[in-house]
Amino acid sequence: MKTIILDRDGVINIDSALYIKSPAEWKPIEGSLEAIARLNQAGYRVVVATNQSGIGRGLFDMDTLNAMHEKMHKHLAAVGGRVDAIFYCPHTADEKCHCRKPKPGMFERIAKVYNIDLQGVPAIGDSLRDLQAGSAAGCMPMLVRTGKGEKTIAEGNLPEGTTIHDNLAAAVNALLGKAGSK
Repeated sequence: MKTIILDRDGVINIDSALYIKSPAEWKPIEGSLEAIARLNQAGYRVVVATNQSGIGRGLFDMDTLNAMHEKMHKHLAAVGGRVDAIFYCPHTADEKCHCRKPKPGMFERIAKVYNIDLQGVPAIGDSLRDLQAGSAAGCMPMLVRTGKGEKTIAEGNLPEGTTIHDNLAAAVNALLGKAGSK
């Protein structure tokens, strides 16, 4: 089965400099849920790899994170889509764990859980750390302009081979060979 790894905040849902801290704050980016449904229909296993340091910072707890993900699952189901698994890092940058992007720990765990080689697996993110983690694990880095994407482009130093797309829908169009992608 083909696999794709997506960041959450800024790729699937609107991001905030103040963190997404509740289900009420979790709002999908236009077209992102339908893009995930198209991936499902094309035979992709869709996995989310997301830093959630708001837990480590005490901004929200596990029940709240689970409620946000339940909202995402319900909205996806309404358009015929699904996320097969969510891997997250609850740690702050100060904890220097191996699972927090830009380190590849979450990606390595995904490879182990699914017993797959991540070489060439698309990894879509909006920040440099998303791309670095995916690239370090052998993934094909894809950057979206949503979320922190424009800032990431402006700062440069993207991993070799990174492709840039307007949003998740455009990235999925490019993967599935459809017109309208950039």
